[in-house]
Amino acid sequence: MMVFPLTFICIFTLLLSLFTKLSVAIDTLSPDETRTDNGELLVSSGEAFELGFFSPPYSNNRYLGIWFKNVPIRTPIWVANKNNPISDSSGLLTITATGNIIITTNTTTNQTTTVWSSSNSSPPTPPNNPILQLLDSGNLVVKNGGGDYLWQSFDYPCDTLVPGMKLGWNLRTNQEWFLTSWKTLQDPSSGDYTYKLDRRGLPQIVLYQGSTVNYRGGSWDGVGFGGDPPLPTKAVVDNIFIINAIDVYYTFKNRDDTAISRFVVNQTGSLQLLTWNERLGEWFNLITMQRDACDVYATCGPYGLCRFDVLAACNCPNGFIPRLQQEWDRGDWSGGCVRRTPMNCSAPQGFRKLPGLKLPESSYFLVDMTKMSLVDCKEACLRNCTCVAFSLTSVSGCVVWFGELLDMKEFSEHGQDLYIRMAASDLARRLDKRNQKVQDNNQRIVEEEDLALLLFDLATVSSATNNFSLTNKIGEGGFGPVYRGELTTGKEIAVKRLSKTSGQGFTEFKNEVILISKLQHRNLVRLLGCCIHEEERMLIYEYMPNKNRTRGISLDWKKRIDIIVGIARGLLYLHRDSGLRVIHRDLKAGNILLDNEMNPKIADFGLARSFGGDQFEENTNRVIGTYGYMSPEYAINGHFSMKSDVFSFGVMVLEIVSGKKNRGFYDPDHDLNLLGHAWKLWNEGNPIKLFDVFMEDPVPTSEVFRCIQVALLCVQQRPEDRPTMSSVLLMLDSENPVLPMPKQPGFYSESQLSSTGKHHCTTNEVTITMLRGR
Repeated sequence: MMVFPLTFICIFTLLLSLFTKLSVAIDTLSPDETRTDNGELLVSSGEAFELGFFSPPYSNNRYLGIWFKNVPIRTPIWVANKNNPISDSSGLLTITATGNIIITTNTTTNQTTTVWSSSNSSPPTPPNNPILQLLDSGNLVVKNGGGDYLWQSFDYPCDTLVPGMKLGWNLRTNQEWFLTSWKTLQDPSSGDYTYKLDRRGLPQIVLYQGSTVNYRGGSWDGVGFGGDPPLPTKAVVDNIFIINAIDVYYTFKNRDDTAISRFVVNQTGSLQLLTWNERLGEWFNLITMQRDACDVYATCGPYGLCRFDVLAACNCPNGFIPRLQQEWDRGDWSGGCVRRTPMNCSAPQGFRKLPGLKLPESSYFLVDMTKMSLVDCKEACLRNCTCVAFSLTSVSGCVVWFGELLDMKEFSEHGQDLYIRMAASDLARRLDKRNQKVQDNNQRIVEEEDLALLLFDLATVSSATNNFSLTNKIGEGGFGPVYRGELTTGKEIAVKRLSKTSGQGFTEFKNEVILISKLQHRNLVRLLGCCIHEEERMLIYEYMPNKNRTRGISLDWKKRIDIIVGIARGLLYLHRDSGLRVIHRDLKAGNILLDNEMNPKIADFGLARSFGGDQFEENTNRVIGTYGYMSPEYAINGHFSMKSDVFSFGVMVLEIVSGKKNRGFYDPDHDLNLLGHAWKLWNEGNPIKLFDVFMEDPVPTSEVFRCIQVALLCVQQRPEDRPTMSSVLLMLDSENPVLPMPKQPGFYSESQLSSTGKHHCTTNEVTITMLRGR
């Protein structure tokens, strides 16, 4: 039998105890303990959250924060010293015997300095044996010996709301919970945007930019805010709104305990509800609160009604007219509307019902919580000459408004009913706003395929384009020719006419009308309407004077990088922020148009596909797109996803940097296309040779190198190796980012594409259609 010395047994026991202690997640900190900036963390008991020191992407500053433990992309939900960063790794976290949380650092003179403390918010009552604990909800709390909370991070939100956090007020203590955006992606200090609950009248949540209202979510109706449709049955969260004598606040919870979700106001003021998609390894946008132009606060002025799915987004209710007709005709709706007949309480009056609205801004209305009928509410408004409108809601009862009505939005379904006061003579008028004539007598608002859009008649379009003359023709694609035109109002338009010989037909035409009419972004081309006459099918767009000059001697590097970033933002909106999750499928230089200020706009959505639910990819037996821009998995196997668009984007970036086309590229030293040429130069350590010789000096070499590297990451052979557009934009926007090294691109020679045996095409930028047998 082997006998171990006593010393060995003691050492072994000590090591075992240390290993056991280290292997257990530590979620508490006592006054006699510290946590340094040396990888020492607090981990919640269920290992949902971690607390420790960290640096934001591409920043050397250090902060104490809380983040999701099981999300590989570090995503802080709370930052303690957000306005006072630490410049090195000397940070130290402690809790005092009085329950005060302190973060200190050592200065260059070896002096200890406090950079953050919870003392300003600690209770006056001396605690009993306080401890600091990170809970599985993500809440950091100070508890006394009896278990009561003396302080909690949930009372001091940053830019993120997680399940269980509150947005609103504690009416007893006057404690307010609100979100504040980060200043930049690299700087968590207080930014320009705050998201707060306005408790005056009907509770509503408002986004401020500084002191100016930027967006208003609308009032709570028991299901959602402002008449928005309820969350789908497959949604991962439930909205919760509490109104009582003590609290008024919004919160949410996950329907599935395994889900990871967060509500965030980002540095640009966008409000998003996101959930972690483990399969894709990225945050998926469930909801973007600002979905269209009508979500810009008071965009239609007083009494104006906004509807995003029609050309003239703003209109006046029946019985009202524009306050400033000339400005209104020019598309400046800020002056709003006025009553056709001024209010006169001594004359007969009544109410016009406006159904399906986001109720007006709530600064000037009163709420009667008692049970009242519609008639009672109407009579209460009529008794007060200054009452201009009323509504009967299921949550708050009778609501009446005084003063001008602001920020009203029309919904095609859902929404709430508003009754506007007006003269009886105006109520007698039978006006149907959907059939009112607009500026041009040859245009009218119609409903077709359940879509409200501006329908142009053939005579109007023919006249605008000089009967589709060759001198007005500005281009041609797989869809057909494109003509420049001018309406009688002086507005310039671009008319895309479906060719009878086109491989695309009415399906693609209808697809583009339906998709782009629902998309609103500064980097997407704007659809003005369509023309359907017998066999004719035409799309009418805003005219882009600079067409698609994404390559050429007139573009210096500043213009080129602005175009690249603009395309990336438009594509990110399609993939993540639009709510539709759109894959373009024909992204190419010819489909990027430039406006007067050289801002890029993505065009031609005839081949686009939208995904719903948790769908992210699809196969097709009909491959449609443009060779030279199509990803390998799509061209060969008909498999497309958001990463297919990423590949096309990478090709365009290389074309913009070099001033050359991918297909038809020629170099005397090899037979590679532009992708292969860029890959060859990259491996030789000489990417500077890819630069367009016509770019004006000085050229920021490091910035151009970064664009080339990002482009090569986008065109990698395997889709899973390519970044998402959110990562692409982060890499492009950040200073001194650390980028991964690219792998071999797909289709880096013409022979690769030809060897697929599927189709042969000329180097012209034409859209092709290819059918596949099953």
